[in-house]
Amino acid sequence: MFTSSKVLNRYLSRCLFAMSAFLFAGVPVVATQAQPVLRVSAIPDESPTELQRKFKPLGDYLAKETGMRVQFIPVTDYAAVVESLATDKIDMAWLGGFTFVQAKIRTNGTAIPIVQRKEDEVFTSRFIVPIDSPIKTLADLKGKNFVFGSPSSTSGHLMPRYFLIQAGINPDKDFKNIAFSGAHDATVAFVAGGKAQAGVLNASVWDKLIETGNENAKKVRVLETTPPYFDYNWTVRGNLDPELIKKIAAAFLKLDASDAGQKELMDLQRASKFIPTKASNYDGIEQAARSAGLIK
Repeated sequence: MFTSSKVLNRYLSRCLFAMSAFLFAGVPVVATQAQPVLRVSAIPDESPTELQRKFKPLGDYLAKETGMRVQFIPVTDYAAVVESLATDKIDMAWLGGFTFVQAKIRTNGTAIPIVQRKEDEVFTSRFIVPIDSPIKTLADLKGKNFVFGSPSSTSGHLMPRYFLIQAGINPDKDFKNIAFSGAHDATVAFVAGGKAQAGVLNASVWDKLIETGNENAKKVRVLETTPPYFDYNWTVRGNLDPELIKKIAAAFLKLDASDAGQKELMDLQRASKFIPTKASNYDGIEQAARSAGLIK
């Protein structure tokens, strides 16, 4: 006599339940551990959308290399990056040379610069004026309205100010008015829009704006380029796990702009390669900041 399918199904279900109970009896439930997070930020030297665009491929790459979830944490100004690094709210940050000096001072020397782009060994700034401006030399800037980037920017304020002073121009006395745009691309917009008769920004952003056909960049021209200096780096908080620091540094150092798979990432970073760096590389920046009265 055959058992009905309904009865058979009930019988099989009971068997499976009993087997499951047996198999899992006494087995402790293990909670899934959350994936560790690497919190990364950057000085807001360009628009928020551009910073996010630049970071996405790099964040994906670092996640693969470290096995961590990489989170980009935007900030409103340069000081916020320094404070976030000092109070362990972020683990790593893209800093300018001057911002690194500020972070070093704020963290009592514990912040660690690990890598920089090869280009950052010989970084420069560009003084710009409207394309039809009669200004021909730095000396002609006296009495004019001038725009810097952020007050804490190395290439948009500190080093240009330092070189102006070296050229016999005291910005605070010789310019009619000083404004701060907050970011390099904004500086170009200031000058192009007639809000200032001259300004200064870093050479890397200037070159990118020219390459991409930026409309504001078409309305201005380069007046002069500064002598070279050390600038940007990637810095980690001093109490980050030393093994993780080594892993992050190694990931940067093996990036290769000639590798087709890494070209987009490196192009967005405006880098040919990354090289090791150290705090002493920025001693000149600190001296310039002290001589300009920007730090005491």
